[in-house]
Amino acid sequence: MPELPEVETVMRGLAARLDGRRIVRAAAARPDLRWPLPDRLAERLSGARVTGFRRRAKYMLMRLDRGESALIHLGMSGRMVLRPPGSNAPPPPHEHVTLETEEGWTVGFVDPRRFGSLDLIATAAEDTHRLLAGLGPEPLDDAFDAARLSAALEGRRTPIKAALLDQRLVAGLGNIYVCEALHRAGISPRRLAGTVAGARAQRLVPAIKETLRDAIAAGGSSLRDYVQPDGELGYFQHAWRVYGREGEACSVCRPACPGIRRIVQAGRSTFYCSRAQR
Repeated sequence: MPELPEVETVMRGLAARLDGRRIVRAAAARPDLRWPLPDRLAERLSGARVTGFRRRAKYMLMRLDRGESALIHLGMSGRMVLRPPGSNAPPPPHEHVTLETEEGWTVGFVDPRRFGSLDLIATAAEDTHRLLAGLGPEPLDDAFDAARLSAALEGRRTPIKAALLDQRLVAGLGNIYVCEALHRAGISPRRLAGTVAGARAQRLVPAIKETLRDAIAAGGSSLRDYVQPDGELGYFQHAWRVYGREGEACSVCRPACPGIRRIVQAGRSTFYCSRAQR
């Protein structure tokens, strides 16, 4: 599933072609994705002008001049595909929603497994939507700091890796970037979350922010189905410190590194160095 950096990258790619433009045609090839599509979706989108974009956790919000926002989640295999004006290329398989702009750009929501979703909601009520209302702070916001993280972790007896994946604690973090941030901070994913409060949180918060910013700058990590809207791959997978590198030496403690380990926590693969992370 695309994580925060991938969603941010996709959103920026869409904004470059859609922000300020009018949607002259919208079409839905089926009535549902993960959930039913909104009533009269094509009618409500056709003729609307895009006034801006916002990302919340792993969701994109495309705001319209009619006072509504399209809430988009890519799910496991969803991606947005851009086709330039005059393109004669046929739509790819599994393109379920299509938008055309006044300049001739076409945007397709492609989702082979249909775990993604699209809803239309009042822009003024975005944060009360059932998918967004319970989310924690954005990790890249100034409001997310060591004090706030420490307060959220206090007394928690789950491993810190699992705690950081809880979207109610901090929004948008996923498996890859939690593994990477914990390595940067020198914190074991096995450590109880409550023991990370304080000095360790002072290391962890900047590590989270730096990991996410570096990943966004690299266009995210291309893994399985993820590509940017223009078809380009992300490149952050080439800078992974631990994720997917089981048995290799970590960059912190080589040549004495015992090798990056892979364990399973809550059904997810965790990669870490037992020497560099305590």
